Amino acid sequence: MKERPIRIVSIYPTLLGTYGDGGNVAALSHIASLHGLAADILTISPGMVIPDDADIYVMGGGEDTAQVAAANALRASGALTRAVDKGASVLAICAGYQLLGHEFPDADGNAAPGLGLLDVFTDRLPKRAVGELAAEPIRAGLTSVTQMLTGYENHGGATHLGAGVTPLALVTSGVGNGDGTEGAITGRVIGTYLHGPCLVRNPLLAETLLGWAIGQHLDPIVEDAVEELRRERLGSATMSK
Repeated sequence: MKERPIRIVSIYPTLLGTYGDGGNVAALSHIASLHGLAADILTISPGMVIPDDADIYVMGGGEDTAQVAAANALRASGALTRAVDKGASVLAICAGYQLLGHEFPDADGNAAPGLGLLDVFTDRLPKRAVGELAAEPIRAGLTSVTQMLTGYENHGGATHLGAGVTPLALVTSGVGNGDGTEGAITGRVIGTYLHGPCLVRNPLLAETLLGWAIGQHLDPIVEDAVEELRRERLGSATMSK
């Protein structure tokens, strides 16, 4: 187990932080404290140097122009790629998920280059996906998450998965990637369309990320308020089918 604090980096929250995605970092800090773990949070704004030696990196969603700007800056830096090569974990939501792939559509619908950290590419859905999203985790992709995943999606992207990734889950309500699957995972890099914030609604996923950081499985800690939120949101997703 790590003796030093877990280092968590929030990447460009002013560019990539829609729909409360900044709450993912707060959730990681909160859940770490429940387990008696110290966490240091570093917020990276555009123009700041991104460290390549942190444990967990978090990105959220954003508009097309902000997404392209973030992708360009991250490619130029190379820090996130180096961090992943060193074993760091990444959680990327929506626009952050798309830019981890090989390419994604810019504001004009043209293909913009991504980071290639996930073997996916994104183009346009026929109709924008908006609403509650629920999905059943795929055990081969993320064995530690045994609960239904819940979140809110709002995106126009259809994400196509290559042979180098595993879907995070199978959609039971909503759109997700657009082919019946939701998200993608390879190694410790996770992309998903789950806003909400994702880690508030899905604490087992937060405990997975923290467990990877310390090299030890974390037994789930159940919080009544979170379970009530999950029941209500999953019920809402079922009603909207």
